[in-house]
Formats: sequence, C-alpha cells, structure tokens
Amino acid sequence: MRRKPLARFLALAGFAMVLASCQMFTPPDVQESGFQPSSKPVTVDNVAANSKVAEMAKAQHPRILATYGGEYSDPKLERMVAKVVGSLTVVSANPSQTYRITILNSPNVNAFALPGGYLYITRGLLALANDSAELAAVIAHEMGHVTANHGLQRQQLEAEEGFATKVVSDVLGDSPTAKAALIRGKLRLAQFSRNQELEADGIGIKSIGEAGFDPFAAGRFLQSMSAYTDFRSISGATDASLDFLATHPNTPQRIDLAQRHARQFGAPGVGTRDRDAFLAGIDGLLYGDTPEEGYVRGETFLHPGLGVSFSVPDGFIIDNSAAAVTATGPGDIAIRFDGVSIDRNRSLTDYLRSGWVAGLDESSVRQETINGNEAATAHASAEGWQFGIAVIRAGGQVYRLLTAAPSASTSLDAVARSVSGSFRILSAAEKAALKPLHIRVVTVRPGQTMGSLAAQMVGVDRKLDLFRVLNAMSPGAAVSAGDKVKIITDR
Repeated sequence: MRRKPLARFLALAGFAMVLASCQMFTPPDVQESGFQPSSKPVTVDNVAANSKVAEMAKAQHPRILATYGGEYSDPKLERMVAKVVGSLTVVSANPSQTYRITILNSPNVNAFALPGGYLYITRGLLALANDSAELAAVIAHEMGHVTANHGLQRQQLEAEEGFATKVVSDVLGDSPTAKAALIRGKLRLAQFSRNQELEADGIGIKSIGEAGFDPFAAGRFLQSMSAYTDFRSISGATDASLDFLATHPNTPQRIDLAQRHARQFGAPGVGTRDRDAFLAGIDGLLYGDTPEEGYVRGETFLHPGLGVSFSVPDGFIIDNSAAAVTATGPGDIAIRFDGVSIDRNRSLTDYLRSGWVAGLDESSVRQETINGNEAATAHASAEGWQFGIAVIRAGGQVYRLLTAAPSASTSLDAVARSVSGSFRILSAAEKAALKPLHIRVVTVRPGQTMGSLAAQMVGVDRKLDLFRVLNAMSPGAAVSAGDKVKIITDR
C-alpha cells in the first residue's frame, strides 16, 4: 500500500508510455506489399495515404519518438543496421513484407515493431550488442512477431479477458472466487505472452541461421541482457518499463531453448558474427544521457543547458529521464527534481501555498536563500508519507526539489536539506567542460588488461563491471593484444 503514494509522487508531471516493448498492433485486413529494408529511419509520409497501416503509424510514431527521445541520426550507424536488415529480408518467412528501421535516441535497451513492418531499436541496445549476428537476432525476433501476427492475437485475447473481467466483477463482486478468476485470467495472458516470445525466438533464430549469421548469437545476447539487468539492479540506470525485459521473459530455460534452436544449424562457431563491421558502425555512438537532458555523474546531476547542478547523498541512485530527474535511496526515500515557470514577481512562499502541494503544513513554509539563490521550503504529509519541498529561483526559472520518505522515517529532514543545499549554478568553465559520453572501440595493446582498459572509462560508476557487461566478458575472462573492445569516454 505504501508504494502507491510514492509512485504518484514520483509521477508528478510525468508521462505515460504509449507502447511497451514487443507489442505490435496489426489489423487483420491489412495487405502488405514490397520487401525492402530502408537505409534511413522511417518516416510515416512514405506509407500509402488512406491505408489503415498509415493511420496507425501516424498516430503512434510521434508518441514513440517523444517517449524515446526522438530519432538518433548517424548515417554510418544507419547503413550498418540497414545492411543487417537487408540480409534478413532475403530469408524472411513473408517476402511481401516491407521493413523500415528507426534508431531511437534512448539509452534504454529496447526493440519493438509497429504495423506495416516498422521496426524500432534504441541506441542503448546497439551499445550492448557485440556483433552483427546479435543485432540480427534482435531484429529477426521482432520480424518474427510481425510474421506470426502476434499483435492481433494478443489484442483479441486481451479483449476477451477484459470482457471476462467485467462479467466476473459484476457477478461475483469482490469475493475470493472473483479474485481467483481474475488471477487466472492474468496468468493466461502472461503465459500467452511468454509463448509468443518463444515462438518469435524460434522464427528469429531460423532466419538468422538461414541468412548466414551465427545462430548462437540469440542465446549470447539473452545472456548479455541478463548481465545488464543484474548490473542495473545494483547501479540504478533508466526506467525499466522502457526496457526490452519489461515484456520479454529472460530465463535460463529460454537461453537453453535458443541454443537448442541454434544447434539445428550446427555446432557453435557456425555462421558469421561480422563483429568488425558492427563495431565500426557503433564507434562514436552516444552513450547514456543526451546534452538536452543533462548528465548524471556519480551522485551529481549537472545540466549544462540550464546551468544548474545538485547532488544526492551516498547510497542514492539518480535516474535521468525526459520527464524528470528522480533518485532513490535507503529507507524508501525518493527525490524528484523538475522545473516550472512562474511569474517573476510572485513570491516562492506564495507559490508553495498555491495548492499544488497536497497535505502542505502551512506553518512550515519558510523563505530562504540557498547558495545565493532565492528559495522557499516546506513540509507536507499524505497517505503514510512525509515530504520535504524546496523551490529555488535561478536564472529566471524556478526549480523544485521534492523529497519523500515513509511517515516513520527520521531521515527526511537530513536528506532534504542535503539535496536542496547542494543546488548551485554552474560556472561557465564547468558548463564548457561537460561533454556527452560515447562508445569508443579501441584495440587492446600488449600489457593491457580488463582492469586497465576499464580504468580509462569516464563518467560511469563500477567501471570494471560495466566494461564486462558491455563486452560480454565473464569475471574470469581476459583480453589479448589485438582484440577490439568497447569503452565509455567523453572524447
């Protein structure tokens, strides 16, 4: 029960995701034609006017771009991805299907499809993959969903479950029998989704094997996804609801099944990985936050465009998204940072009392100065939570720092004061020194180790662990002179 108010708190002024990964909505009467990959990101204008596919794509495409940070444009990268798609189209189960690719400017690791063969893949997923065969496995999996018409099947089943839920609720009310029936319905949908994923795995692995790629790449990438999830569970990272694993089950059994599908093409080593071409394509790829959203560097958030910065205490993890900057830490304490526009002549204490803070303690409102900036602070409480609120005026903008803690917590004041007290204006030199991070492919020199290579990375925490995840290396693995590996740098 305590989680719900916290979720609402963190979602203040937030946004709803319009499309979960791997959901496809394909109308039953759509007739597809053409079968060629696009060498550029998709534009909805090139779909035939008046077709249902065009209508759906036009409705969804801008929302997807808004959710995932827009298109990521890099001609070299686009050519590499298009080449992989082109290899898959020749062996697809539906040679009349046209596929078009959009690379999304998001650090989240995801891929999904829309009607008409529109495939989306994030730059975060490209950063995690290690060769063309792994990329082919992901794209072929999404093609498999389109080929198998999973979107329509799922829509029909969800409609049936929705009707059944209403009937159960109307007839049985809130009885244990009703709850059991509803749970059975949810499990049925979950099992259906799992079966769809396994079917798409089978179709995808068959496709990449027939296209000459290493069919064992699917299992390798699933293992990389598992390592990525483990790393993120400790390090924080981005909104999990936007990631591949949000709707893609990832279990040892699924990896084992993928390897069994691959063995139909031969023993490990069969097929091409095309690693050099892939690494050349992603060399220079933007990694992590965009300059427009600001940067997270350890426990500090810095925004060169806004010219502001704040820090969170040790043990807190910052998550930077297009909607807001949030952080979570020990004892279920959460922090949210965002900005609002209010009249320059309006006092900040008056703004705090204007009704946007539920459960405000009027007597706690205080006018303050924080690092030379006009500010006001207050406390509030609601539904088992207590809140510390600070609003700060800087550079003509008003910024809000909200801290939430369970009612029984004794740490709220110390955390809220620490965070608001760290807010400051960046100097011109500090803003100029902030640079985005990129994937750089380097060749291992004699004497270099995983540790020394990881130490070259900047702007990230747990460097050695991240180096292993990005390069799909186990703790016991080693690098050799001449190997090509990925590192993160601001150069």
